[in-house]
Order: sequence, then C-alpha cells, then structure tokens
Amino acid sequence: MTPVELSRTVLCAVRRAVDEGELSVAVPARAVVTPPGPGGRGDYATNIALQLARPAGQAPLRVAEVLRPYLMGAEGVRGVEITGPGFLNISLDGSAVPDLVRRVRLDGPRYGHSDDLAGEVFAVRVPYEVRAEVLADVLARIIGAQGGRVDVSHDVSHDVGHDVGHDLGGVAGDRGATVLRPVPAPEDPAPLGLDAARWALLHPAPHDRPRITADHLVQREGNPLFRVRYAHARTRAVCRNAADLGFTAQPGPLDAADLVALLADYPRVLATAVAVAPSNRPSKLSSDPRVVPDSSAPSRLARHLVGVADATLVLLPAVLPRGEEKPSAAHRARLALAEAAGAVLAGGLSLLGIDAPDHL
Repeated sequence: MTPVELSRTVLCAVRRAVDEGELSVAVPARAVVTPPGPGGRGDYATNIALQLARPAGQAPLRVAEVLRPYLMGAEGVRGVEITGPGFLNISLDGSAVPDLVRRVRLDGPRYGHSDDLAGEVFAVRVPYEVRAEVLADVLARIIGAQGGRVDVSHDVSHDVGHDVGHDLGGVAGDRGATVLRPVPAPEDPAPLGLDAARWALLHPAPHDRPRITADHLVQREGNPLFRVRYAHARTRAVCRNAADLGFTAQPGPLDAADLVALLADYPRVLATAVAVAPSNRPSKLSSDPRVVPDSSAPSRLARHLVGVADATLVLLPAVLPRGEEKPSAAHRARLALAEAAGAVLAGGLSLLGIDAPDHL
C-alpha cells in the first residue's frame, strides 16, 4: 500500500464515520500520510484527526478514537495507535513490502503515474528565459503523468531581470493562467550539456539562484546528479550480475525501511505537481478552480530522487552473494528491491528530461 492509497483509506474511514453519524464534518479532498515523526510508531502517520477537530467540534484525541476502528478494519492495515495530541500511527501487515515491490516492478518507470488529473487543463505563462522554459516543460511532464495537460504560453508583461521569484505557482491576470517566474539562470547553461544543464536548473527550488558550474559534470559522490544516475546504472549492473550467477528476483520481507518508504512515497511526490491555489480567483481552464501547477514540484522530485539514490547505494553491496555463498531468499528479495529502485530512478529522471544510463 502506497501513501497515496493509504490516504484514500484514511478518507474512506472518515466517510464511514460521517455516514454512521459519529462525525459531523465535510470529508476533505486529501489526507496527508507521511512516515512517522519523532515519537511516532508504525509505518505511516496522519494528522487527519487534528485537521478535523475544529470543524467537528471535538478534541483531536476524540476524533482519532472515532476513526481508529474504521482504519483497523481496512485491508492491509495491521494496527493503529494514537500518539501525541491525536496522530494516527498506522502499521501495515507483513505483505506490504513485497506487494509494493511487485507493484513497482510491474509498472516499471510508469510507477506513480495515474489518471487523477484526467480532463484537467492548466494554463501556464513563462517569460522568455531558459530556466522558466525548462521548469514549465517538467511541470507539463509530471502533470501529464497524472493524466492532465499543461498549455504553455509566454508572459511578456514582466522583465525577467526584475521582480523575479514572485507569483511562483500563483494565479495571475485575467487569463486565469499560472505565471512561473523562477530566479533566472545567471548564465547560459548549454555548455554543461543537456542532462547537467537541466539538473542545474531544476534541482534548486525556484526561488533559489541556480549554480551553472562544472561541478554538475564531475563523477564523484559530492555531485547529486552523478549519485542518482550512478545508482540507476548500478541497479542495472546487479541485475546483469545476478543473471550471470543464475538467480532471479523474488519480492519478500527485508530490512530496508528507508528505501521502501521512499519508493512508497514516490506517487505522492508526483501528485504534488498541483496544489491548492493561494488565490480564490477561478481558473478558466481547469474544472477545479482552486488547483494550479506548483512550481516547486520539479525540485521536490529531483531531491526525492537523490534520497532514493542514496538509500539504493546503501542496499546494493548486499544484493549479490559473496564468495562461495549461495543465493538466498534475502538475496532475491534485495534484488527485487534494487530493480524497483532502478525503475523509480529511471522514471523520475525521464520526467525531468534527463537520461538514465544503464552503464556509467
């Protein structure tokens, strides 16, 4: 069960509590599900009880107590504990990790894609500036992976040399378009080559000044782009080596919580390509007037891929048997997880418009 699926499970629990008359609230559109914070337990936690407490006219702990039995009865949920002021901490059953790995391997680089934005059209305006152009292109790719479409036009009403960094992801003008004006590139990134140039423009948050330096080209651990591409290439290498040794992947339980959590969270990261608009002015091109593209989504995706890469590089040395060691169920499970990680890295890099090499 991914965080996106668990979010739907939480909302279903809220809806059932409302239908049974135990809560009197409007069911929210989304429920935030994240790995537990300090003091938390289980696999995931949600603050939905705190979110609903005021409109329900009840204390957060009481709302959590109402929701807990509905969550306990959900498929794939092993246990639910309440901590702090009303956080619901959810533990999934033992099949969660193998099921996630199977799902990722089945979907491949399209894991995390959905049709949640099917039929949605978002208008985006950008200045004639390379970083803004690349940002809009990647937003269109990520939103396209959710079934939506982005129409990009050029905004000539502002000089990109002044007033930069404002209206990031905001609705602007009577055309109902989202204006993207990130801090512009200080110089032409083309000499870095396509992949490094795109990474240099996308990895920093839109309000941060990008570094157009040769650091993005060096092949060492200090370069995040290198780590992401190297981790993908290494997953492909261990798959080839496993085939040479005559054993195949088989998803199973294993101890790799950090990597598993990052893979499970990947669909949610893609879903953050759109966000609730800070303005109440309706968009003329989207059927949901409150939802607009979020200009920070590409940088969030890039940073998430760095996390996946780092956790993958920790896993890889234990994937293959050593010396006279025979392949075990643990080796097969780690190999399956490595394949899944490689698929996420390949899919994420593709959405950023960056090549994912099999050899590096």
